[in-house]
Amino acid sequence: MAVSINEIIKATYWRIGQYIVEFEQQGNAKAKYGTSLLSNLAKLLRAKVGRGYSRPNLNNMRKFYLMYPICQTSDKLTWSHICELVTIDDRLERDFYEKECISEGWTVNELHRQKESGLFMRLAVSKDKQGVLTLAHEGQQVQTPEDVVKNTYTLEFLGIENKKRYKEKDLEEKLIGNMQMFLLELGKGFTFVKRQYPLTINNTHYHIDLVFYHRILRCFVLIDLKRGAVKHKDIGQMNMYLGYFAKEENVEGDNPPIGIIMSHYKDELMVEYATYGMDSNMFVSKYELFLPNKEELRNLVRIILVEK
Repeated sequence: MAVSINEIIKATYWRIGQYIVEFEQQGNAKAKYGTSLLSNLAKLLRAKVGRGYSRPNLNNMRKFYLMYPICQTSDKLTWSHICELVTIDDRLERDFYEKECISEGWTVNELHRQKESGLFMRLAVSKDKQGVLTLAHEGQQVQTPEDVVKNTYTLEFLGIENKKRYKEKDLEEKLIGNMQMFLLELGKGFTFVKRQYPLTINNTHYHIDLVFYHRILRCFVLIDLKRGAVKHKDIGQMNMYLGYFAKEENVEGDNPPIGIIMSHYKDELMVEYATYGMDSNMFVSKYELFLPNKEELRNLVRIILVEK
């Protein structure tokens, strides 16, 4: 019943959008006389029908018709999802968020957060032209360890000021307290296992900050948090953790573990040298405590798309 009501609402709003574009705007994408058209229609509809017909909502209906000319959307998308999606002018970017919404079952708030964090652009900047097109048309595909690791993680939801002093323990506490948002940022397939995962080697005790299991790749994912810059000894330690898990924790059917060192700063050259010849399943990523500049990312993606 709820699904059918949702589809009726979307179909109704699409037809209103069609009326606005085809009759009131005479087939043009925009009205010749500015916003007064929508304002006047909003007043008329509110007087005759009631709430739900504000000028911003009518504008969303108009965009809905223009961006979805055959009114074909998944029944998993509510009108509130549509209102988020139609704010995205770029077709490739919009297609990506629509597909991820459907496959991952994002709520409207989750969609808004992923859109504001520039998820599509952050994933796209590490790909070539074909990779960007595949990302947009098929959504995020998970087949290799590289597919589940981001170059930069956006942790704005922790509420830590970028210049404020904090300890690694504080960062870990915040991530545990915001696990739902952290799992959203990590991406599809992650399940939380344990914090401060203990392991002992020759009577020396170690603890891995966060351990996850990736249900698609069927492997453990070990995460170490670094407040400052990653050092070569951190890389060596993670390599040891990976060896331990491969030998002692994996069971039949598990694939080799993945290690991610999340650092606030990253010396690319040092990391390149320090990881030379090491396990290819080990990654060093940056994290940011604020939302990225989406326009800068969007420009980088445009450059990738025009490359031959």
